[in-house]
Amino acid sequence: MVDRLDLQLVSAALRRVGWIRFWTQLCLGVVVVGVLAFNNIGGRLAANSGRSLGLGPGLSLTTLSFFILLWCLWQSWLVVRCGRALASPARPSRGETTRLIKRGVLADLAGLSLAAVGYQALAGSLFVQASMQVPGFFGAQLAVPPGTRGGMVGLPITSIEMLSVLSNTQVLFAHVIGLWISLWLLQRVHRSS
Repeated sequence: MVDRLDLQLVSAALRRVGWIRFWTQLCLGVVVVGVLAFNNIGGRLAANSGRSLGLGPGLSLTTLSFFILLWCLWQSWLVVRCGRALASPARPSRGETTRLIKRGVLADLAGLSLAAVGYQALAGSLFVQASMQVPGFFGAQLAVPPGTRGGMVGLPITSIEMLSVLSNTQVLFAHVIGLWISLWLLQRVHRSS
């Protein structure tokens, strides 16, 4: 049987750390939404948006990982609610609390996996693009042969494409933080036995 002081400590830990997880993931999620929206709008406005088609699978996986992050935010809120309920007379059992935290661990692992595969897709696409760049300090050069209009030689990596990597990195980091916190909470709940 768990004593009253230890139950209060677990309740406080669930509340505090649940809120930390919630707000950290929410802030990173807002950054991801902003970057994905800017990437979508900026990609449509780019003069040659057809050449960045290789980024599509990476951005799709990043978006799926973001949706899992939204579900993880809901799970964080449920952890905070569970922490509040532990302080009340009608408290959930250790098994219910453990299942709740384990759902968060599994969701963060799924989001982490999708974000990692998306990162590989983005990095692969940008590597192919970088390998086609013209050597030199400034990358693509303006080529103006006599009697022609001129044009770009090579495929320079644009800031919009780098933003797509940034959005993936942010969602990846949000899931890593959620995983760390969930594992700590799981250990904390079972340490009291």
